[in-house]
Amino acid sequence: MLVLIIGLVVFLGVHSTRIFADDWRSARITSLGERRWKLLYTLASAIGLVLIVWGYGLARQAPVMLWNPPVWTRHLASLLVLVAFVMFVAAYVPRNHVKAAFGHPMYAGVKTWAVAHLVANGMLADLLLFGGFLAWSVLGFRSARRRDRKQQVTYPAGTPGGTILTLVVGAVAWAVFAFYLHGPLIGVRPLS
Repeated sequence: MLVLIIGLVVFLGVHSTRIFADDWRSARITSLGERRWKLLYTLASAIGLVLIVWGYGLARQAPVMLWNPPVWTRHLASLLVLVAFVMFVAAYVPRNHVKAAFGHPMYAGVKTWAVAHLVANGMLADLLLFGGFLAWSVLGFRSARRRDRKQQVTYPAGTPGGTILTLVVGAVAWAVFAFYLHGPLIGVRPLS
């Protein structure tokens, strides 16, 4: 469990600099240069992610069960993750209604993904992993929205084309991951 916790601290810590230490982050970018900052940020993120994956795998070998979710929660989780995938895609597709509504659909997608997995899983490692990402995404979303208000940021209105593209790509990405990749990569087949 310690490896998972260290991985979460490293990964979410790096991704929280804009939330908790934006001035420090800006100073580092100025002193190091944007390219070097991005390189160090990516390296630390990769180390954190590897530790999370390794630590979660270790924790699954000796599970500490907190609750036993009913079978129907797997179906709810699949539906919520579909929504999360659409939100992830909305962060990158220009002029879609999802981004216009949320402003920061990546944070909203992570929140939805984390809730979905908390609903359907009952191990202590699940609570740490998905609960950690849920807490981070709530704080990140609040921070980003506060920054938007302060800087008077507005997002372009969505167009039907941008929104349809977002929905289609999100749904296809979800289907590929759910039916073909989740099992081999995670070891669980969510739709079986």
